Amino acid sequence: MTQHVYPVLYVLLLWWFSTGLILYLNGLPRWTFKWTLIGASFFLFLGFVCLYASRDDLRITGAYLGFTGALLIWAWQEVAFVLGAVTGSRRQPLPAGARGWRRVVLAWRTVWHHELALLLLGAGVLLITWGAPNPSGWWTYGVLYVMRQSAKINLFLGVRNLAESFLPPHLAYLQSYFRRGGNRFMHGSLLLGGLGAVALWWQALHPGTGPFEASSYTFAAMLLTLAVLEHLFMVLPIPSDGLWAWGLRSRTGGDESG
Repeated sequence: MTQHVYPVLYVLLLWWFSTGLILYLNGLPRWTFKWTLIGASFFLFLGFVCLYASRDDLRITGAYLGFTGALLIWAWQEVAFVLGAVTGSRRQPLPAGARGWRRVVLAWRTVWHHELALLLLGAGVLLITWGAPNPSGWWTYGVLYVMRQSAKINLFLGVRNLAESFLPPHLAYLQSYFRRGGNRFMHGSLLLGGLGAVALWWQALHPGTGPFEASSYTFAAMLLTLAVLEHLFMVLPIPSDGLWAWGLRSRTGGDESG
């Protein structure tokens, strides 16, 4: 069971700690942002190194390295976005009365640089892992990408909990592009995400699955399970910011120029 229990704990720890750390760094004075981005860029490089080093490794350590490498790559775009370094060409609130395709186009302009970065990083992950026997890195990035796109669409269409407390002051204008309410797309997101997680857990726990495959499937299954949980946070009356209260404590004075 170690190929299941340890990956689950590892994913939970990184999910909780990395989210809180990004929130904490993003709440520091603005003059620190360049150093945060430089540090994140170092870990981006390290992530690609981990992917390359593990692409042919079919030991359990290979599953850990592949997962960790993809997560470090993903973390760079998270940091770049919340710092405001890679967002979009539009940085103003949605004009009053904007609806339909105009709202779609304006919303796209606020994040299209970020979307391009996601695709470029994903292409790098795919290039390194293409044809390699260890798919852990690509599975990790793929799950994160698909579920992040789902979350963005749902925020745009309408959800109950917008998690405004997670947005820093310099990205507060993004709230105007969100909608509070319900939407049918969320039903499909939860259904397909849940079915995908069940399928991955079934593969991970199948008696005929080897140690490496069990670890790889467990990483992907747990990550997808947490992504579905984050979707549930959007629709249930359950505040999630308490999980990362320690990361939000740095918000006081975070806009000082230093």
